[in-house]
Amino acid sequence: MADRAEVVVAGLIGSGFMGKTHALALANVNRVFDLPIDVQLHTLADVNSETASKAAKQLGFANATGDWRELITNPDINLIDITTPNRFHKEMALAAIEAGKHVYCEKPLAPTAAECLEMTLAAERRGVQTAVGFNYLKNPMIKLAKEIIDSGELGEIRSFRGIHAEDFMADARIPWTWRLYPAGGGGALADIGSHIIAAARYLVGPITTVMGDAVTIINERPDSLNLSQMKPVETDDVCRAFVRFENGATGTIEASWIASGRKMQHDFEISGSKGSLFFSQERFNELDLFLFSDKKGQQGFRKIFAGPEHEPYGAFCVAGGHQIGFNDLKTIEVRDFLLAIAGQKTNHADFREGYEVQKAVETIYASSREHRWKNV
Repeated sequence: MADRAEVVVAGLIGSGFMGKTHALALANVNRVFDLPIDVQLHTLADVNSETASKAAKQLGFANATGDWRELITNPDINLIDITTPNRFHKEMALAAIEAGKHVYCEKPLAPTAAECLEMTLAAERRGVQTAVGFNYLKNPMIKLAKEIIDSGELGEIRSFRGIHAEDFMADARIPWTWRLYPAGGGGALADIGSHIIAAARYLVGPITTVMGDAVTIINERPDSLNLSQMKPVETDDVCRAFVRFENGATGTIEASWIASGRKMQHDFEISGSKGSLFFSQERFNELDLFLFSDKKGQQGFRKIFAGPEHEPYGAFCVAGGHQIGFNDLKTIEVRDFLLAIAGQKTNHADFREGYEVQKAVETIYASSREHRWKNV
C-alpha cells in the first residue's frame, strides 16, 4: 500500500438504499484501490436514532446519531456524505461547506438550479472538494466510449439518442411519495433523467438548446398517510426532449418511471460520420461499436466485453467477462473523489456539474410549459 498522505473521516447522512450503497463504497475503496488516502467510517446519522444505530453497526460506522448536525459540529469528521431526499440536500451541504468539510451528495444536487448554484459557489469560495452521485459515468465501458469519441474514431459526432426508463412507479396503486411534488423530487426527468443528461454532457458536450414535453400520466395516487384518500401528483411521469449540443450535434433525451418491464433502461446511441456506438445499462459490461472502416461485407455492430484492459475493471477482477456490478461503480466514484481531495486531477462530477445538469433539467421543464425551444 502507498504511504497515506491524508485520512478522510466520513460522516454519512441517511441509511436507505443510496446510504447503504455509499457506505459500502466508502468501506471498500481502500480494499480495492491503492490510494494515497485512507477512509474511516466515523458516524452515521438518520432521522430515527434506532435506525441509525442498527445501520451503523451493519455498515461499519463507529458511531450513530439521530441528529445530522452532530456530524457538522464534530471536528474529527472532514467529509459529509448526503444520501437523503433531495429537498434536504441544500441545508446539509451548506452547513458542511461552512464548516470546511468536503461534501459528497447524491443527485439531484437540489430541487432547483438556483439552489445548486448557491451550493456550488459556496463550495468554490470555501475551497472544499465536492462530488455528486452520477456513478453510471464511472463504468469502464462509458470511459471506453469517451476514449473512442475523443480519439476521433467515430468522426464528427452528429447525434445522441438517450433514454433512462424504469417501472418503479408504473402501478397507479403505488402510494404518493416525496418524489411526486416539485420541491421534493422533481419528477422523472429530474430524478432519473438527470443521469442520461449527465451522460450526454460527458460524452458529447454541453447542451445549448432544448424543446421539452413533460407529461403526468397518473394524475393522483393514494395518500401514503391515508390510503383511502387520493393525493394529486404534481410532477412528470414521462418527459421527452429534443436537444442541440454546442458542437452542432442534435439529439433526444427521454425519461420515464412508468415504463412497464424496464428495470434500468439507461441506454444511449451516439452516431458520427465514421461510425457509432451503443450502450445499455442493463448489459453494462458491454459496448457495441460500429465503424465504416471495417471490411465491406463484414460491417456491423461488434460487441466489446469489459475486461482488465478497461481501467479500472482490473482492480475488481483480473479476468474479462466476469463482470463488475452496480456497487463497484459507486466505489470507482468514491476513488475519484478521494483522489481529488488528495490534490489529483480527476474527471469526477462535482457540484458545478450537478448545477449544469439541473440547469438543463429546468430548461426542459420550462420549454414544456411554454411550448417552445429554449436556450439552456
